[in-house]
Amino acid sequence: MLPPLHTVDDCRITLVVTGEGFQSMSKHFLLAAVAAASLFSSGAQAQDWTVRPEWVRAHESFLASEALQGRGSATRDEAIAAAYVAAQFESFGLKFAPGMQGYLQKAEIFRFRLDSPAVLTVDGKAVADPKLLIGRTDTVTGKLQVYTGKPEGVPVGDVVLVSGAAPAMQYYRAASAKKVKLVLVRDSEEMQGTYKGVGGKPRMPAYLSGSEVPERTAVMILPAAAFDALAKKPGAEVSMTLPGLAREVSTTTNAIGYLPGSDPKAGVLLLSAHLDHLGVRPDGVTMPGANDDASGTTAVLELARALAAGKPTKRGILFVAYGSEEIGGYGSKYFGAHPPVPLTDIVANIEVEMIGAQDPKLPAGSMMMTGFERSTLGETLKAHGALVSPDPYPDQNFFQRSDNYSLAVKGVVAHTLSGWAVTPTYHTANDTLESLDIAFMTRAIQSLVEPVRSLADSDAKPEWKPGGKPAE
Repeated sequence: MLPPLHTVDDCRITLVVTGEGFQSMSKHFLLAAVAAASLFSSGAQAQDWTVRPEWVRAHESFLASEALQGRGSATRDEAIAAAYVAAQFESFGLKFAPGMQGYLQKAEIFRFRLDSPAVLTVDGKAVADPKLLIGRTDTVTGKLQVYTGKPEGVPVGDVVLVSGAAPAMQYYRAASAKKVKLVLVRDSEEMQGTYKGVGGKPRMPAYLSGSEVPERTAVMILPAAAFDALAKKPGAEVSMTLPGLAREVSTTTNAIGYLPGSDPKAGVLLLSAHLDHLGVRPDGVTMPGANDDASGTTAVLELARALAAGKPTKRGILFVAYGSEEIGGYGSKYFGAHPPVPLTDIVANIEVEMIGAQDPKLPAGSMMMTGFERSTLGETLKAHGALVSPDPYPDQNFFQRSDNYSLAVKGVVAHTLSGWAVTPTYHTANDTLESLDIAFMTRAIQSLVEPVRSLADSDAKPEWKPGGKPAE
């Protein structure tokens, strides 16, 4: 999941692993293969399909393993994860999506990086030890505005210093909506955790090949003393420069499988998750991403297994695992711009993210749906037995922070299901296989099988409620 805020070879991926690494990777592939093979020895029929915890664990054991080094966005490790998902789709009997010649969809991403630290000056004097959290590609200059109220009241301006009772990233999101160029925040335990959570380096802009460099709001963390001194200088001339700015190209990979429906005019359901995570931090620590979002990818795989085992549904079903969600939702944006079926044919998109633990605020066994009140999708799923509840964290804006949003702004009724979106392991090195509640994950996936099948077999079409559809 996006915070409140390496390159990939071409599609021919060769694994050359020796010794202990080969044994480790072979073990993970073997676990997944055994899980897939057990499907054919099971006598379960579609109507009483049972998701098995060993299948869930097998996917997680590979996707969140040390062998995949955290599946960094648009890296070779992400491509290997996509190849694994594609192989699973093929083993379940899924077809290529319309117009595709395989299960993989690739896109070039241009990414910026900083080869030297950002520089902040106030009235021409450099500020010591500023830390860039979210960057942009141009120099920012402007007169300082100091703001201490609620996030929704952040003023419009080029440079705004914010402080108040709300979390700093809420001020950032409000400032971003108002096109503020630079937000200055005070260093704190919260901000240190956020910085570490995005990989311990600035989150720099990226953009898909063929599109423009995005304009974005930059965020800079200032040492407490420097922040407090600057808070007393409204109107000061502030400048941020980014020396050593460089651009590189990499490739992101989506895995796409398709179950054709019996009625081509009935539309298509889209079940999705993102398969990338944060990779390896600059300090060498791997970020496994077992919950975020190997758990969602696992859900898509097991739903594909279950639904492919039954009779064809009236509607077709697309199963997608996106790349590069963590750096800006680029896999889903590319899919939205190059869909294998017209977006107008997609009657609903259910994204699954972070179902590795149960939220203590929700009813037992239930998942939350972001933006529940925006459309009739949640009510439709609940009517067919899905254990979904409204999002108990509206202030976190989770509806806008996952891949569902890339399609929602294009008109598709699209929401994300999550188990515990604010779990303490979020964007930490502790997001491991051992931290998952496999039993809850299994039940959560199981709870979606029949509701999804029912929606795919019905004429019901979820709709946006008045004011629910986000503007593009």
